[in-house]
Amino acid sequence: MEKKMMHLAVTASQVGKYVFLPGSVERAALIAGYFDEPVKIAHHREFLTYTGKLEGVPVTVTSTGIGGPSATIAIEELHECGAHTMMRIGSCASTSPEVHVGDVVIPNGAVRMEGTGNHYLPMEFPAVPDFGMVKELEAAAVELGFPYNIGVTITKDSFYTEVSPETKPVYPMLKARWEAYRKGGATNTSMECAVLFLVGASLGIRTSSVMINATEYASYTNDDKDYPRDWEHRAIKVGIEGMRRVILKDKERAK
Repeated sequence: MEKKMMHLAVTASQVGKYVFLPGSVERAALIAGYFDEPVKIAHHREFLTYTGKLEGVPVTVTSTGIGGPSATIAIEELHECGAHTMMRIGSCASTSPEVHVGDVVIPNGAVRMEGTGNHYLPMEFPAVPDFGMVKELEAAAVELGFPYNIGVTITKDSFYTEVSPETKPVYPMLKARWEAYRKGGATNTSMECAVLFLVGASLGIRTSSVMINATEYASYTNDDKDYPRDWEHRAIKVGIEGMRRVILKDKERAK
């Protein structure tokens, strides 16, 4: 009898080697809609899983919930099931006038403003995605004609210390750090990228991320009606096409 994962409630035979990792269950369902023959596998806690096919190859999407700790659980259990290539498809906020609402964002590195990664690799180890996957994501964005940015993302552990830092006792420290990241050229922020890149590196698997940017620079309202749902498909389509390219390259190398 196959082992069922403690948190995801899936088994190895139910999971593809190529995996998409959105945060929300709603986005997991949207991503699954781009698969051939999608099947809902399990829904336990924040982890909703579908498996289908791309280019005839089994692929899986699992929602991770918000933030590093729950994302790490998903990454670890999917890796235990045999997954070797993982891509986050999510959303981010702009930290640069170069990045606008609706832009596709493809991180080439992540600021480690989080704690989960420290349980895997020392702070001096960089949080970076697989370069080959980044190239395929950029090619997909170009082919689809979507505006995009490749740059450093900031991975934070707390949503509200970005949204309302002035209300926190450590505001002076937060302000100094955010200013330093912006001056260093970071273009966006979310809550899972560095963790994905670091855990992936520790496990020896390929990782990458593609996100839809949900804000204009320095004008975040924290109002749900401002979320760019009409453009959410951009990140999903780039992610699907990018993963398709990765799969085809893998098939070519295997010949």
